[in-house]
Amino acid sequence: MPPRQVKKQSWTNDEPSDDDAIGGQIRELRKVKGLTLQEVADAAGISVGYLSQIERNQSKLPIGVLKKISTTLGVQINWFFHASELPPDEKDIVVRGNNRRKLTFTELGIQEELLSPNLSGPLEMLMSTIDVGADSGDYSHEGVEAGLVISGTLDLWVSGQFFRLNAGDSFSFKSTEVHRCANSGDEPAKVVWVITPPQY
Repeated sequence: MPPRQVKKQSWTNDEPSDDDAIGGQIRELRKVKGLTLQEVADAAGISVGYLSQIERNQSKLPIGVLKKISTTLGVQINWFFHASELPPDEKDIVVRGNNRRKLTFTELGIQEELLSPNLSGPLEMLMSTIDVGADSGDYSHEGVEAGLVISGTLDLWVSGQFFRLNAGDSFSFKSTEVHRCANSGDEPAKVVWVITPPQY
């Protein structure tokens, strides 16, 4: 799983259409990242009280403010808009293939799609598409992760050990170990990852 970065994206509406869903998602993502209300408010240039009202769906949320919060939390602004189109009986259970939340790491050549319905549970599942020549660089974090190569070739380093994995190969390791992934093959690699606890 590559390190978290954000690709900026423009948005033209004046206000989001689903404040109720967005407030809860902001709170969920902030807690997963281990950030306090004060830290996010300071980085976004708003007051703690205003952010608290946003998270509790007690205040309107202009797109300009949501952009700042999105950047602070390291996600694209469209991360917060998928839930409004979900049937009520599917929310928090099902993720349709055409409705995944996405992150694009342009400079790294990696795109991630969240396969789990939210980040409030004990694990996170995602699909990475790693372009030819892409490289995540070394990193580590708390938790444990596992993966399955769906297509293409994945180069994986874990604590200095190197593995070349092909479609059908799987792996697991402690995320506290320094690790890195890359694609030295001739086609994009697709990898399903399971991480616990969620790291988005």
